[in-house]
Amino acid sequence: MNTKLQCFPRESRLLTPKHFSFVFENAIPATSPTITVLARHNKLEQPRLGITVPKKKVKLAVSRNRIKRIVRESFRLNAHSLPNVDIIVIAKHGINDLDNTQVHTQLNTLWQRISKRCK
Repeated sequence: MNTKLQCFPRESRLLTPKHFSFVFENAIPATSPTITVLARHNKLEQPRLGITVPKKKVKLAVSRNRIKRIVRESFRLNAHSLPNVDIIVIAKHGINDLDNTQVHTQLNTLWQRISKRCK
């Protein structure tokens, strides 16, 4: 397997507030009870990911970091099937009550929804 597919390089991340604002301006949404995914077409050769897990929704830093790890891993595994879009994943209240498998399942459903809506 190609090691390029196995990593989450800097080019695959939304890094600046300007990148996030670009997506928020004209986003294509996909939602579940505990996760919102916003996407917007970019002019790059690959999808990019930004993650927000608000402290108001998930109190403990260790829990916020767990959710971010799961989102990054899910994105990494599904990036090849996503169109060239900038994506922001926003955690909502109740996500902390889900186990890792449930979060992965919800994200897989949302990736498919975003792929259909952005093509």
